[in-house]
Amino acid sequence: MSTSKIKKGDMVKVIAGGEIDKEGKVLSVDKKNGKVIVEGVNKAICHEKPSAKNPNGGIVEREAALDISNVMYLHNGQPTKIGFKVEKDENGKVVKKSRIAKKTGEVID
Repeated sequence: MSTSKIKKGDMVKVIAGGEIDKEGKVLSVDKKNGKVIVEGVNKAICHEKPSAKNPNGGIVEREAALDISNVMYLHNGQPTKIGFKVEKDENGKVVKKSRIAKKTGEVID
C-alpha cells in the first residue's frame, strides 16, 4: 500500500519560487522525480510541430512541473502539513492508511 502526501486532484498552494501564493488543482504527480503539475501555475510556452491533434502547430502555453517540496496541501482553504494515521489488525498487519491534516487532525481520505 503506497500512499503519497500529495495526490492528483488535491488543491495546493505554491509556497516557494516565482509563482508563490498561487493556488490550483494538481493535474499529475511524478513520484519518481518528485514533481507535480498544478493547473494554472508555472505556465511555459512550447513550440509545437503540426500534428493530427494540432494541424496548424504553433505556440502553445502549458503548465510546467514544480518540485513537490514547493507546494503545500490546502485543507478548508488553509495550508497544512499532511500526516498519516495507520490502522492495524490484531496481528499487527496494516489494514488502512489514511491521510490527516496536521493543523486540525481531520481525516482527508
